[in-house]
Amino acid sequence: MTRRFIIACGGTGGHLFPGLAVAEVLHQRGHEILLLVSEKEIDATALKAHPQFQAEKLPSVGMPSSILSPALVGFLRRCGSSYSQCRAIIKKWQPHAVLGMGGFTSTAPIIAARFKGIPCFVHESNAIPGRANKLAARFTDNVLLGFDECRPFFPGSKCLVTGTPVRANLGSRLDRVLAMRGFGLDPAKPVLLVTGGSQGAGGINQILFRCAPFFASPGLQIIHLTGKNDDRLAAANYQREGIPHFVAPFHHRMEEAYSVADLVVSRAGASSLGELASFGLASILIPYPYATDDHQRVNARIFSAAGAAILCPEKEVVPEVFAAMVSNLLGDGTRRSEMARRALALNPADAAGKVADILENASRKEGA
Repeated sequence: MTRRFIIACGGTGGHLFPGLAVAEVLHQRGHEILLLVSEKEIDATALKAHPQFQAEKLPSVGMPSSILSPALVGFLRRCGSSYSQCRAIIKKWQPHAVLGMGGFTSTAPIIAARFKGIPCFVHESNAIPGRANKLAARFTDNVLLGFDECRPFFPGSKCLVTGTPVRANLGSRLDRVLAMRGFGLDPAKPVLLVTGGSQGAGGINQILFRCAPFFASPGLQIIHLTGKNDDRLAAANYQREGIPHFVAPFHHRMEEAYSVADLVVSRAGASSLGELASFGLASILIPYPYATDDHQRVNARIFSAAGAAILCPEKEVVPEVFAAMVSNLLGDGTRRSEMARRALALNPADAAGKVADILENASRKEGA
């Protein structure tokens, strides 16, 4: 039986891409999906690749850090506007269940659904939940978690660990030789993949700029996805040091990059970690130091404690030491293989399917 589901997932790649992963599964099962996204460019860009989904934009909502901030008035106004819009959407669309992936873009849809008696859920991918999910959880049937370590933050809720959904278009590991063609690099030599997530990471870019003169790994090649600002500088830097490289602001077929990477340097957002785990990749994690509640560091600690990654706080990086760490890991296939094995074990298989199952089962229990 065809059902209708609303997934609110806009604002950041960490909310958007896992939401799209769930939407893909539900769509494949024959259901209708409406995505509620923010007005940000990242949402519009990502949706171009998913014309099969209907989408509505909600007013961008970002909660100020202090209740004394003058921005609070604007925040409350946008919240009210978003809630009114969600009530109208739900009345018209009559969804069988609503899923919020985090961020204040998903709060209004959850509250509106609850007051209509529609089953609703939030998914929290990080080890420490955001403020929006803490609020929305009070109105939901269940809280779905990427990490079991997040459970204590929702003491009054029934929590289910599903893992973090990973986009279906990433697929599985590709043939290394074929995947390498798009980068113009040698498949016989080791590859370091550097990525800052969906929006790049200036701090990581600066670290690699300073480290380049110290790389000593024979045959080292670098794929560096810089985000939109630092690509030319990065390319010039590697050219000067004689390091074979592929540099781009973004790469829209990340399955290619993951398939050729021997080691990854990355932020520690939950969506990125889910992808690293899905592909079984050894990594060096440099958490974004200004993330709310330092949640990226906590995410990274889970991977580090499991032996899947090395945690390197951005402010503690010493270029010579970091470069030596990279070179040593690239030269130690046994250690990287063990790290990769442990990474694979960290994200439950078919997380998107598990979330889709929960939504379908809830709609059946309601007699839909």
